[in-house]
Amino acid sequence: MCTRKTVGQMTVRELEGVVEKVVEEKVYELIGDPDQGLDLRESVKRRLRRTIRDEKKRKPGIPAKEVAKRLGLRTR
Repeated sequence: MCTRKTVGQMTVRELEGVVEKVVEEKVYELIGDPDQGLDLRESVKRRLRRTIRDEKKRKPGIPAKEVAKRLGLRTR
């Protein structure tokens, strides 16, 4: 059985996640995939394959906070 929450029962973080997902879906619906038809560089293909392989092996990746720090981005 699926339990659904009302907006009033959600945490702020849960509501933010729902809103983010809905906005992303709507933008994609309106403008489509801007990268459609473009080719990936071989280096990107290799990196994606490595990521997929590592995920299958349950090898942890770089935590999002570490990536943000490396890129000089602020996090909450």
